[in-house]
Amino acid sequence: MYHPSVFRGQRLLGLWLKRILFNSVLLICAHAAVFAQDSPRRDPIWWFGGAFGANLNFYGGTTQMLNAGLTAPTAFHKGFGVGSYLAGLIEYRPNPIWGAILQVGYDDRRGAFSEVPCPCPGQVSGLSTTISYLSIEPSFRFAPFSDDFYIFAGPRIGFNWAPNFTESSDADEKEFIYTQTGQSATRASLSDMSGTVFSGQIGVGYDIALVTKNGRNQMNISPFISYQPYFGQDPRSVESWAVSTLRLGLAIKFGSGSIIPPGETEPVPAVVEREVQFSVRAPKAVPVKRRVRETFPLRNYVFFEEGSAEIPDRYDLLTKEEASNFKEEQLQEVRPKSFVGRSGRQMAVYYNTLNILGDRMKRNPLTTITLSGASENGPDHGKARAETIKQYLVNAFGIDGSRITTDGRDKPKLPSEVRGATRELALLRAGDSRVDIESSSPELMVQVGRVPMLRPVQITAVVEDPLDGHVLFNVVGAKASLASWSLEITDDRGKVQRFGPSTRESENIPGNTILGGRAEGQYKVVMLGETKSGKSVRKESSVRLVRRDEPLKEAVRFSILFDFDESKTVASYEKFLTDVVTPLIPDNGLVVIHGYSDIIGEDAYNDNLSEERVKDAQTIIERAASNRGKRGIMYETFGFGEDVQYAPFDNFFPEGRFYNRTVIIDIVPD
Repeated sequence: MYHPSVFRGQRLLGLWLKRILFNSVLLICAHAAVFAQDSPRRDPIWWFGGAFGANLNFYGGTTQMLNAGLTAPTAFHKGFGVGSYLAGLIEYRPNPIWGAILQVGYDDRRGAFSEVPCPCPGQVSGLSTTISYLSIEPSFRFAPFSDDFYIFAGPRIGFNWAPNFTESSDADEKEFIYTQTGQSATRASLSDMSGTVFSGQIGVGYDIALVTKNGRNQMNISPFISYQPYFGQDPRSVESWAVSTLRLGLAIKFGSGSIIPPGETEPVPAVVEREVQFSVRAPKAVPVKRRVRETFPLRNYVFFEEGSAEIPDRYDLLTKEEASNFKEEQLQEVRPKSFVGRSGRQMAVYYNTLNILGDRMKRNPLTTITLSGASENGPDHGKARAETIKQYLVNAFGIDGSRITTDGRDKPKLPSEVRGATRELALLRAGDSRVDIESSSPELMVQVGRVPMLRPVQITAVVEDPLDGHVLFNVVGAKASLASWSLEITDDRGKVQRFGPSTRESENIPGNTILGGRAEGQYKVVMLGETKSGKSVRKESSVRLVRRDEPLKEAVRFSILFDFDESKTVASYEKFLTDVVTPLIPDNGLVVIHGYSDIIGEDAYNDNLSEERVKDAQTIIERAASNRGKRGIMYETFGFGEDVQYAPFDNFFPEGRFYNRTVIIDIVPD
């Protein structure tokens, strides 16, 4: 059984949900599946089946004269309704890219117009309708990537099935319902109905195979979506009423592939697989815990809830009496936590940002600040947020209000949401709903890289299972050649631990997890992989681990932070890494560099982003250390991306997401 808490493949909730959904479909359709046959078969050329779905019908244009005997006092313009779609289909696929689809069936365009005011005060008119067609829809099929995703487009011909209208609650009556306040409903036929309509459609679909490709009988299900614009879809030959339809549906297709005669093969795309290299790197001794002195950067942001100008409850706010006794130094010693618990330790400090700021301004009476508030509701609301913070500093810490300037903006100077952004807008906007603290006073602020921040806080904590006690497993070439890989680790007593699966080129496991309750152990390590063409790969190695319980020398930690729109690289932090971090690295020391990202964006992109940043940081530090004549330094780098298993902070609030955009450098003495 795989270990429940280590590899990244087990933490992607979205992928698990997709897998559960797919397996459910397999179970439902299991009765239609047949056993795979030994003889390879070509993909079916002809497919037969049916499609069903829902039509989302949008009414536009104008209708007022319903028939010769009834004209509404006010014209109807807009409406909406949901109708059903049921059709048989034939699909022709002479090759994987080009093909054709024909669907013929029942097409319901029912709906109701919005009520409109009548000339008489207090009265409104309403009109509910249904319209049904025998719809013939030939389409051209195009699969641009020669796979299961396809695009289709073509004309639509609709023969009016029942050229009258009905109230949606009484669908068996073929007539329209016209209502007016204070009068009984009028039920009659609409005049001048078009017997035939000509229009077009465009859509996309995705084929999901439910049986093996070598089976005689093939079965696919294909979710699809199509759009049929109002051009040509005028239900009547008078007035300008038109219908646009968005269709959401599912097609079920059956086909039969012919057997490939012996000696013949269908062309198969070549899969280039290179040999993967497997190695294990373990610490000389596995520490149980380590004392870490951290220079913790303070972002100069206070985030607000959407639409609110009140400081959120998660920030620690003090009474005037409590503020008089508050000192920044109270936050320097924190209770022991595991590495994963770093979020709780550091957020306890960050949520005291306003108290740290108030304490520093009391100690440095010549300092001044500007509070720049941003709000989705406009500059006035942004300034109201800034004023809330100002009043807290004035009332709790007794800061003279003349030392605090406030202003308001639509967006902060470094916004997360940029023009043209279309994805994850809620998370981006939450990052922009904030007050920025600005100052030219060095007692309050410091410039690190491109971004000014509040002067960092020194924190000392005891970290359990530090990264320098993790065992590193490298599978070079895994991304290019392997679909996935796993580990089997067997101790000298025959006990087996399994970890995985993974798709990355390196993974790390805490040495204490492998040791369990043992003080030391010799382990056989087997990497089991599967190539993208389905071949098995097996690599072996071994490792010896020894637990170290005695107190260790104190490690030093630094962090560099990135804003959302900042450069991928750490080049802007070169001076900080060269002049501040590198001088503290001792000869024969270990430098552990680990990078992270927030959950915004594609996970593969975030993986690469964090890996690039840690490699850039290592290059800068190595060059600076060499220039200083330092010797015997070892480096370990980890790019965790948005992996929630290792993320130093959670991603629930914008504060955590902003702190997850980071590279952390641990300096561990020999």
